[in-house]
Amino acid sequence: MEVLEIYSQALQEYRAKNFDTALQVLDEFNKVAPNWAKAILLEAYIRREQKLYVTEIAVLEKLLQIDTEKIFAADEYSLLGSACRNLGLSQKAVNFFMNAAQFETERAEICTEISNAIFAASDIENFSAENFEKLHAEYRKVLADIIPFEKTFYSHKKLRVGYISADFHEHPVMFFAYNLITNHDKNFFDVYCYSAGNKFDAVTANIKNSIAVWRDISNLNDEDAAKLIRADEIDILFDLSGHSANNRLPIMAYRPAAVQISGVGYMNSTGLQCVDYFLSDVNCAADSSYFTENIIAMDHSHFCYSLLKKFPAVNHKKNNFITFGSFNNFSKVNNFILSAWLEILKAVPNSKLILKHKIFDTAECRNFILERLKNLGFNLNQIELRGFSKNYLDEYNEIDIALDTFPYNGGLTTCEALLMGVPVISLRGNRHGNRIAYSILKNVGVEELAVSNLNEYIQRAIALANDKDLLEVLHKNLRTMFQNSPLMDFKNYVKEVEEVYRQIWIDAERSFSNEIGYS
Repeated sequence: MEVLEIYSQALQEYRAKNFDTALQVLDEFNKVAPNWAKAILLEAYIRREQKLYVTEIAVLEKLLQIDTEKIFAADEYSLLGSACRNLGLSQKAVNFFMNAAQFETERAEICTEISNAIFAASDIENFSAENFEKLHAEYRKVLADIIPFEKTFYSHKKLRVGYISADFHEHPVMFFAYNLITNHDKNFFDVYCYSAGNKFDAVTANIKNSIAVWRDISNLNDEDAAKLIRADEIDILFDLSGHSANNRLPIMAYRPAAVQISGVGYMNSTGLQCVDYFLSDVNCAADSSYFTENIIAMDHSHFCYSLLKKFPAVNHKKNNFITFGSFNNFSKVNNFILSAWLEILKAVPNSKLILKHKIFDTAECRNFILERLKNLGFNLNQIELRGFSKNYLDEYNEIDIALDTFPYNGGLTTCEALLMGVPVISLRGNRHGNRIAYSILKNVGVEELAVSNLNEYIQRAIALANDKDLLEVLHKNLRTMFQNSPLMDFKNYVKEVEEVYRQIWIDAERSFSNEIGYS
């Protein structure tokens, strides 16, 4: 069999998700043509699918040495960025994603890599506003040649509000945006959804049945998608993705709508002047230097939580020891917050810490993280690593106290912990993304669980661990407190957002009239 035929067979097995077979074929290939860059790159993709990120990094490092002409550099650096972020190596991830952007040639791909870098930077403690601005400036450069549409104001009987997302399905974003999208007052608002994704479920069906117009833009390029939105005469366009995965932020650069907003699905600035506003709240809005947008500070919460799935009963196990837990995306777990967790475990006798995330699905990644924890001084007998499971909510009944991440707080994980009766200790910072949990906790009525510095975080966790009576009260009452809070009062929340929409539309019309000389 010829070399290319062997490679084609390996590629076919990879596409069929027969990863072990694909690797066997590649082993045969390497006997005939060792160190062929394209085959090594395919192995890296296979390792990524197997969630063997440590091996993937080793394969990619080998490839970087062989691929001296940097033929596959964009893929190499992008894969390295993703693997490093999965393992919690966020600064390395930022650097690799920016390297990938330098080797991409198409606007969409360059934007994707810079977005990846910006998103990964959210996990880095002390990543300054200036450093974010440097990344945002690189993103803006890529869009600089786009000529925006002329600003136009229409005379519709109802305000037309468009929402852009790749996540109109059971996705973390929809737990926060579903109630808003589906409950607008149809007497005054027409809702358009522009779907950039390809996942569809019952949530998708309910959204489609609740709105005026559904548009699939997944196969449209950014310019054509912008033209479609323009043709729909959208008044207010709301991007729900920011720099998160599969975003379509470049559409906003064409300015298809007179007023453009971002937020809810992404917890930091887009860095784009074409986005007029960022939806926040009085608890999250802090240092505006991190934002290029005007910040809208809602009176209570900037999102409303939707029960899109059934929660199990709260039935906490009673042990003679305290179990801490974090079900947050492990990419958010940096050495800064680990230093606090280490001190907490040392101070609470016989305590344990359960870390749960899909990163722990493989022995390789578990061992990598355990070695990292050991090097930081953790007693590994106190640590339990758990991978993905469909019944993960049930496992909150084994957790006494949840420990939040910093600087990127848990949003959905904080809500889920509280709904399962688990108090969350959180550290609040000076930008929107690291005040999310504080806003959630304050709305629920337990704002004292969110503190302002690392020492307070440690002491608050220790104090709560030693107050068994308070813990029992919280375990029994947090779900009801959450359900009765503004976080689930969708009627008032939607009314408040609609009033915001009316006001920013009036302000935009007035500003436009002044610009063109009308009074």
